[in-house]
Amino acid sequence: MHEEELYRAALNGDNGTVGKLLAAGADPNRPSEGEEEGLPLCAAAAWDREDVAQALLAAGAEVDGREPGGWTALLWAAANGQAATARLLVEAGADVNAQNDDGDTPLTLAARRGALGVVQVLLEAGADPDKYDGDGDTPLEIAVDWVGVHLESALLDQIEQDGWEYVVARQYAKDGTELVTVAGRSPDGEHGEQVQAQRGHAAIATLLEDAAGVRTPVDRLVARALAHRDVDEDAETWWVVADTLAKRADDDTYEALARLCVSEDAREREFGVDAIAQFGFADGEKPYLERTLPLLLKMVTTESSEQVLRSVLAAIGHQGDPRGLPAVLDLVRRPGRRRTMTDAIALADVLPPDHEEGLALLAEMSRDDDAEVRDWATAGLAGLDADTPLVREALAARLSDADLRVVAEATRGLAARGDGRAAEGRARVLAESDDEYARDLVSES
Repeated sequence: MHEEELYRAALNGDNGTVGKLLAAGADPNRPSEGEEEGLPLCAAAAWDREDVAQALLAAGAEVDGREPGGWTALLWAAANGQAATARLLVEAGADVNAQNDDGDTPLTLAARRGALGVVQVLLEAGADPDKYDGDGDTPLEIAVDWVGVHLESALLDQIEQDGWEYVVARQYAKDGTELVTVAGRSPDGEHGEQVQAQRGHAAIATLLEDAAGVRTPVDRLVARALAHRDVDEDAETWWVVADTLAKRADDDTYEALARLCVSEDAREREFGVDAIAQFGFADGEKPYLERTLPLLLKMVTTESSEQVLRSVLAAIGHQGDPRGLPAVLDLVRRPGRRRTMTDAIALADVLPPDHEEGLALLAEMSRDDDAEVRDWATAGLAGLDADTPLVREALAARLSDADLRVVAEATRGLAARGDGRAAEGRARVLAESDDEYARDLVSES
């Protein structure tokens, strides 16, 4: 009886009940044989019940335990696009290349789903990008087949029945790609079915091509980025493509991106700048700096699009070269321009420790009304080599900030300078914040 209850609690994400049942002796490796059949860990993985999965693993659940059909928890997490639980399972030792009885692997399932976050977890963990599924298809072939497919129509084809009514819903998945749900119901309301997929196939194809050593033409990759610019929550596909191109570090790709930077299309210019910003960076080396910095500095004077200029500002910051400081000061001080966190990041990246005007401006940004601007400006001050009364007092002023991440950054900066006021910030963050990043920051200070 405990097994059926444990399975149901895991499925529903009821961590309290899961804990009580485990304490009462429920076996996490014994499958439920009731109406809802299967392993509790698989149920938790399929529905992204991360806390429940953690409790089950701690109680001895076998990370690669199999349900009928050969399904493991990681296979379920991949099939349903559950990146957080997939990472937990991988860290617990799950087999990233496991296959079910149909030959599906976590990577082929995630590629078919369009689950970008899961694919990233699996590739980081060493999943084999060349391993076929039961139909003889690689993850890359699966992803490429889905690029450009009208997702709603493809999902409808999977469940369409005569006379049924259908509803399409769209929202963002946790990895930032668009999640499309097609739900159908019979005329009498007695039966229903739904299917889901994510619009991550273009980004996934790009990652898998890179992993497999496939050199996709620049124009095709750029087309993928532009097509998804306003589809993803935070331009996830855009940045996957930009990062992939930046890693190539060859002259032909560089020249293609440089041409984009002078395109008549503002979106192409924006992408060109974003991709060229860290082109060829590796182990602290910046082999294209002397070509990139002049290109960006020229764009400061010629570019009219505010969005492109924001990318230019960020790109100058990425170069980390003090020669970019006048251009950064010009951009962030332009009349009528709304200040963003990019201003603070770029300024800190190019600011010499003895530049009083720049230090004063960064200190001013640390008092901005926008919490993100304050956070990054404070982080910038904290990380500078400068140790002046202005810097210390600007950091100390942030110890009473309403945003505890800002407090944590200020604490880090004061501690690095041996300022005893860091103890005040450390105590406040540890007492008031449950933000793991902030707590780790002050604990290490």
